[in-house]
Amino acid sequence: EEDLLSDVCREVVEKWSESQVVDAKEEKEDEIQAIASMMEKQARIVVKPKEVSQEERQRKAALLAQYAEVTDEEEYPFPEPVETQCSLSALNTPALFRNTNVEDVLNARKLERELLRDEFQKKKEQDKLQREKDKLAKQERKEKEKKRTQKGERKR
Repeated sequence: EEDLLSDVCREVVEKWSESQVVDAKEEKEDEIQAIASMMEKQARIVVKPKEVSQEERQRKAALLAQYAEVTDEEEYPFPEPVETQCSLSALNTPALFRNTNVEDVLNARKLERELLRDEFQKKKEQDKLQREKDKLAKQERKEKEKKRTQKGERKR
């Protein structure tokens, strides 16, 4: 019976191993199939180029040319109001507004430094007051101790 038992165990292990191999093959085939379908979907996707009209190209070129010529140090003069009609020639004129990004950043940093300076001053004053309070409390403790010792000495 022991021989039969070992034969049965061996057979069970072999069948289990075969089923594992078949499952692994099926999983690999499923993965390959999923990857293939994803690649097919991506191949089907076609990006249509955006159609840009000649007018939009000219407007973009004018804006790029305008900003390419301007530096941060220049002052932008505001042109006198003309007609409200917007044309390409108006885009080639000097800027209608002033770029204040650099000024805004500098002002924000300056404000932050001032706030930090104020906070530091407040903390410095609070520390000074706390030191004075501690000094007074220490003196009072010394005086109380002195009085207690004098009282004890009088009793003797």
